[in-house]
Amino acid sequence: MDVRATPVTTGRFNGADTGDPLIQQAAWVARSVGRGSAAPLTPRDLSALAAYLHRQTLSRGAVAFREGDPASRVWIVRSGHIELSVGSGDEHTVVEIRHAGDVDGDIQFLLDKPLPYTARAADEVELLYLRAADFERLMSEHRALARRWLASIAGRLDASQMRIMDLLGKSLTEQTAQLLLDEASSEVVPLPQRTLAAMLGVRRPSLNRVLKRLERERLIEMRYAAIEILDPDGLAKKARGDAGH
Repeated sequence: MDVRATPVTTGRFNGADTGDPLIQQAAWVARSVGRGSAAPLTPRDLSALAAYLHRQTLSRGAVAFREGDPASRVWIVRSGHIELSVGSGDEHTVVEIRHAGDVDGDIQFLLDKPLPYTARAADEVELLYLRAADFERLMSEHRALARRWLASIAGRLDASQMRIMDLLGKSLTEQTAQLLLDEASSEVVPLPQRTLAAMLGVRRPSLNRVLKRLERERLIEMRYAAIEILDPDGLAKKARGDAGH
């Protein structure tokens, strides 16, 4: 597929001319998967990454991959949101939302495991991907890129572990407040209540009662398929279970 997307940046990135749309795309991916100071990429690294990137667009509700599929691609969300869920129908549970810059499929590929969830577009989505064989070639031939990707994997696993630990023993109100803070972009959570309820593993009426209580306290304002955070500090106190708020 054509990888020429809307330019991300112009100028130079670690010595590489980013006027080329392919290099622009590669530079954006490089920033998404790790800290530049920890593993700066050479122009050769960026050129190699650009050569293997492909693009795919999905309309709302379309599936990128399904639970149980082999990890044949490494995915990077370029724009939009991807809903990761397990199960099917009314019994499905949303385990996480992938945002722009998030990566998926690389850990399963490296561990030779099938994908553990279904990835579905929550809105209009643009994805970049590397075929598994190309990803393996890049990791073996480009040391700086491999190091950067390893840091990305470690960071994602650490964040997932911390999120689980943070939720242990918390009330539904505390869990809801923390989830809203985690999923907010510019103080807006662009997700419907059904998705938030599935992510928390509760029924929608139970979540709705908590949200209405938070709205009465002027911490949030509910909109159609979105929630605006009015008082981030107050919501953070609620997530911590601080008395008096």
